[in-house]
Amino acid sequence: MRWLQRKKISRRHLLRGITGTSVVAGAAVALPISERKSQLVGRASASPPAPHYTFMHGVASGDPLPTSVILWTRVTPEPGAYPGSNLGPATEVAWEVATDPDFHTIVRAGSLMTSVTADHTVHVDPFGLEPATTYFYRFHALGETSPVGTTRTAPAADATPEQLSLAVCSCANMESGYFQAYQDIADNAAHFDAVVHMGDYLYEFASGEYTGKHGITRPHEPRNALVTLSDYRQRYGAYRRDPSLQAAHAALPWVVTWDDHEIADNAWSGGASNHGEGQGDWAARRAAAMQAYLEWLPVRGGAPSEGGLIYRTLSFGQLADLHMLDLRSYRSAPGVFHPAQRGDTERTIMGAEQFQWLRQRLESSTARWDVIGTSVMMAPLNLNPLDIGIAGVVADMVGMDAAGTPVNLDQWDGYEADRLKLLSALEGHTLFLTGDIHSEWANEIHHAGRTVAAELVCSSISAANVDDVLGLPQGSPVSRAAERVVCGHNPHVKHVNLDVHGYASVRIDEHSCQMTWWRVEDVERSGAAVHQGPTLSYDGASLG
Repeated sequence: MRWLQRKKISRRHLLRGITGTSVVAGAAVALPISERKSQLVGRASASPPAPHYTFMHGVASGDPLPTSVILWTRVTPEPGAYPGSNLGPATEVAWEVATDPDFHTIVRAGSLMTSVTADHTVHVDPFGLEPATTYFYRFHALGETSPVGTTRTAPAADATPEQLSLAVCSCANMESGYFQAYQDIADNAAHFDAVVHMGDYLYEFASGEYTGKHGITRPHEPRNALVTLSDYRQRYGAYRRDPSLQAAHAALPWVVTWDDHEIADNAWSGGASNHGEGQGDWAARRAAAMQAYLEWLPVRGGAPSEGGLIYRTLSFGQLADLHMLDLRSYRSAPGVFHPAQRGDTERTIMGAEQFQWLRQRLESSTARWDVIGTSVMMAPLNLNPLDIGIAGVVADMVGMDAAGTPVNLDQWDGYEADRLKLLSALEGHTLFLTGDIHSEWANEIHHAGRTVAAELVCSSISAANVDDVLGLPQGSPVSRAAERVVCGHNPHVKHVNLDVHGYASVRIDEHSCQMTWWRVEDVERSGAAVHQGPTLSYDGASLG
């Protein structure tokens, strides 16, 4: 969700609301993002700016099982066969899996063909691997060898690992900044078992439509908004040439789900907020977006339009089951908020079949922890009326009514009936992992008079947050005041920071879960330092 762009916030009104006075003379003025658009917008023919190299989009792995893990690459069989071009001959690609980085001990190998049908991408599922084991993999094609990737299988079903360590991330916009958070994940890969990406892997906007604090950091390819299969493929190709993203993919297995921007802003089953009449059939656009996603990500699953599923459970022994949800394919239209609509049982964010699947998985799970990957925030947010303008300010920031009624219909607040059904199904030791909102949050989830789960929310890799939208320095009095108001009127919110970018590390053991936030000093500067933020822990015995 492009959550901070939905209303133009008056900086003068905002500062007046925070301070109770007019803006002081001489204060620096920055244009809202919507007024900092680039002149580079327009449908342009795409071509790769990088020199031709068969494996120029790197390697990746994902969805680890105890005896297998998806291996991915893309070949560029000739210079003109860039992503989305529909050009280039079919190519044979060989693959190898070894227990050492020099490939002295190769344990699995094979080959397969790829072609324009799959945009020259390759997915390999090499069964017969050992559980909880680190492996190295590479590909060969056209006389060239790919970079070496590192991956790891999941523990055996009956294993009892001491802990599970995950890097959690979301919301990466090339035009807003560099992907230093991905680089930090790669540099610290030894501390993680996997990366969990909560969605908005890319952004579908036209170049200049959604930028960073000071405009475009790196222009999108193609320049136009993504509508066709070729469009989506081209942008995935542009993202996957980023060296930091390549490094993170090569260093660890990823577990992913989509949110809205892999398709279109605030997408639901029948449309999106920014899908116009001139952009053709919605079903065709959605199918194209999902096809490109499944081609370019190392994921098991299929497009819902073709009867496939992307919601799934990955198990890490008896310690944790990770349930990844799909909150875009089956959701009802957001509509116009009305208090009676919140409890409407006909409105859904999950769809009936996905809810039944999740409830059955929760009931049958024997793992100590149920970890639920939800691409939008579960916790409710409310504000009570205040005597000063701060209520309106915070309402604009986080998408709610100043009178205290949540109206961010893109989150679980807009689908109250589904939320209550899900919370009623929880049986303790439950952790929600969330992205989407471009800020750090830690929430206690309450239901029927008890705390039933914790929710830990990572900030964005680079997509704009409060200080970017307002053109203010990180940690400004505006943001700090807004955070105090949010926590003051939502006692279940235990931590919030509206300004920072980065990712989070999550450590789960038998007794507790812990999240540490990692913050990029300046996403608009390549190679910026990454600093440790706060750490928050929950005792599993208190959840349930």
